[in-house]
This record gives sequence, structure tokens and C-alpha cells, in this order.
Amino acid sequence: MEIENENTGNSSFSEKAKADYKLVLEARAGNQKAFAELLGKYRDSVYYMIVKMVRNPDDAEDLTIESFGKAFKNIKSYMPSNAFSTWLFKIASNNTIDFLRSNKMQKNNISIDKPSPTSDRESTSWAENTLTAPIKDPEESMMKEQKEKLMRQVVKQLHDDYRIITEMRYFDEMSYTEIAEKLDLPLGTVKARLFRSRELLLSIVKDINLNKDRI
Repeated sequence: MEIENENTGNSSFSEKAKADYKLVLEARAGNQKAFAELLGKYRDSVYYMIVKMVRNPDDAEDLTIESFGKAFKNIKSYMPSNAFSTWLFKIASNNTIDFLRSNKMQKNNISIDKPSPTSDRESTSWAENTLTAPIKDPEESMMKEQKEKLMRQVVKQLHDDYRIITEMRYFDEMSYTEIAEKLDLPLGTVKARLFRSRELLLSIVKDINLNKDRI
């Protein structure tokens, strides 16, 4: 039987896993630096795993942030029976599988006489999937419209540097490259700014979904 220690986790953990568990405990206590360290340690690894699954860099970036968001939101449920990295990669993998299944279902539901809203694969993103999901009934349609209105209201509160890029990406459905060319900005700058605003949008959508579940 494995003996667990509150400060180090599972006694069979490697030194790296023990260090991760220490960061997890600090993150649970509200230490934002601990969250940042965990993100910094595993962001690239999670991204490379996801990009192999979805074969699209933009989707992979969206899914990476979403996966970390889910992990950090549920970090109190993490149990040190396995390494934090194992738990994190499982969340990222499951989240990506759900995304792929959702995309497959949406493609199967597209009418052959209705062209896709965009022929640019790079424009497909988390926000597009959220806002353009198939509508099943009038009530769902109304909720979708309310969600989009709320997202637009929040985006308007962002600094112009982030607001303009976010609107171009998520509402005008422009690709990263198109935005960079339109605003005469380096591609890396566009991605960095969207990286920051995306976390806020993800948080909003999660709150909306939680409220919907309580109705």
C-alpha cells in the first residue's frame, strides 16, 4: 500500500512529480504563481499532444488553454494516486476527443445545399464551435443568442489592443494570418493577445453553461 504525504504526494513519485504536487497544494491555496509555474511546465507538452490529434495549430492552441482551464478549475479534485502530469494529460486528451466528436457530428449535420460558413480551415476555433453549434429548438436558439450578446458585451470592455483582435478572430471569423496582415502586426503578437483574451471568454462560457444546468 502506497503511503501518501500531504506535502509530497505518492511516495513512489519521482522528484519531478513531488515538485508538481507541491505546486498543486500551493495552487489550491490560491497561489497564482503556482498556477503559472504548472502552466509553464506543461503547456508545450500538452499543445504538442493535442496538435497531433487535431492536426490544426489554431484548434490546438484553443484546446490547450481550455484543457488547462478545466484542470485548474477542478484542481481540488486531483488525487495524488497518479502524477499531476498524468491527470492533466488525461483531461487534455478527453477534452480533445470530445472536440473531435463534436466536429464530426456538426459536419454530419451540414446540409449539402448549404456551404460551410468559411472555407478557411484555420478559422475553425473554439469560439466558432461554441457560437455555431447546431440549434435544436427555439429555446436553445434564444440561449445561443443571449450567450453571443454577453460575449460581445464583455469583449467591448477589453482594451482596444485585445478587443479589436478578438472581434476579428471570433466574430468576423478571420484567421491569425489575416488579422496579422490587416493590422500590420507580427503573427506572434496576434496570438499572444488572443491568448490573454481567450481565457476570459472561456470563463464566461463556463459560467453560462453552469447557469443553464441549474435552470
